[in-house]
Amino acid sequence: MPSVVKINVLTVPEEMREQLEKRFANRAGMVESSDGFEWFELLRPVDGTDRYLVYTRWRSEDDFQRWQQSQAFQAGHARAAAEAGAQGHGHGQGQGHGHGQGPAASGSELWSFEVVESAAPRRP
Repeated sequence: MPSVVKINVLTVPEEMREQLEKRFANRAGMVESSDGFEWFELLRPVDGTDRYLVYTRWRSEDDFQRWQQSQAFQAGHARAAAEAGAQGHGHGQGQGHGHGQGPAASGSELWSFEVVESAAPRRP
């Protein structure tokens, strides 16, 4: 069974980029211990777009779904919402993507893929 890749595409205005990156830096460790988790990367745009990519790779779709329904996932998003409220900029609910000064992302969509082929550096 091939691994699955989930890419959350976040539209982030220029003035909210630093806040978004801090939010993800603070989440370190939240997903890494999840069963079936294989990889995470936050990709910053460099070509003039305002879209960040949050790349995660999972052993299976079921593993990804279990993580999304997990206490760790819920706790991370609840913490983000609480931090937003604590800074006096809470907007009711948030998705944990840089809400420390209001929502960092003005839009979000989830792309899903199966890994068909991959490569790693060859070691001597």
